[in-house]
Amino acid sequence: MGKLDGKVALVTGAGGGLGRCHALGRAAEGEAVVVNDLGGSRDGTGAGQSMADGVVEEIRAAGGQATPHYGSVTSPEDAQGMIDTAVREFGKLDICVNNAGILRDRSFKKMTDEEWDIVVEVHLKGTYLVAHAAWMQMLEQGHGGRIVNTSSTSGLIGNFGQANYGAAKAGIAGLTRVLALEGRKSGITVNTLAPAAWSRMTEDIMSEKMEAAMAPERVTPVVVWLCTDEAANVTGRQFMVGANRVTLLSWQTMRLAAKDPAGEPLTVDEVGEAMMATMEEWPKPLNPLDM
Repeated sequence: MGKLDGKVALVTGAGGGLGRCHALGRAAEGEAVVVNDLGGSRDGTGAGQSMADGVVEEIRAAGGQATPHYGSVTSPEDAQGMIDTAVREFGKLDICVNNAGILRDRSFKKMTDEEWDIVVEVHLKGTYLVAHAAWMQMLEQGHGGRIVNTSSTSGLIGNFGQANYGAAKAGIAGLTRVLALEGRKSGITVNTLAPAAWSRMTEDIMSEKMEAAMAPERVTPVVVWLCTDEAANVTGRQFMVGANRVTLLSWQTMRLAAKDPAGEPLTVDEVGEAMMATMEEWPKPLNPLDM
């Protein structure tokens, strides 16, 4: 028996790379999968059906259940159509994995409004649209559900040349934390995945020597486990995953200055003195490679 027998999932951007691995991994555990992919290029241009169809064929050839969907995550109608496809073909929707994305990398001083808008639209708005449609279906069904949203170390930590991408991915992490709070009473868990994997999204960023170690198959087991019954109480968490490493990223606070809340406000000098006196004790900036 698989860990996801009887479950139904939607995976966006599932025609290649991480999404393909997520879809195949879920099907191998007994889950029926809606394989969504617009079929465009890395920068979001173009469209086609071959990518989604190819993954569906792989799943069916292995004895699993899958059906394709070719819509864009940026379209409210297509987002709803993904959920409708799951219900029509398999009777319900239990799990939503928001994975679709594009890149338009550029240093901030050279970035255009169009490059900013399209990346934020695909990643942040696309995640919102699909998650919202899935959320409403899960609430209607009344037996909870699982949502995994894909962020990035670019948004959680930072990466040169990805202001648009990093901003969108940070927004996804913020959305996830709020949904985790709102979903508790309904049994809907929502978690953040920050993957590090070799794919067409990262092939010109990572060295070829890293290809085997950073294979996307090394990320998928975490995404699968987060949707099992064992993970029913895991929600609102941020997981950095790659190269056979799983790291939980959580907030750390350090009080730098304080005085009587009812007294006089802190002065600039008092703030400055506290900052300078504690600066050596501040946590060091995170390095994505040390995850």
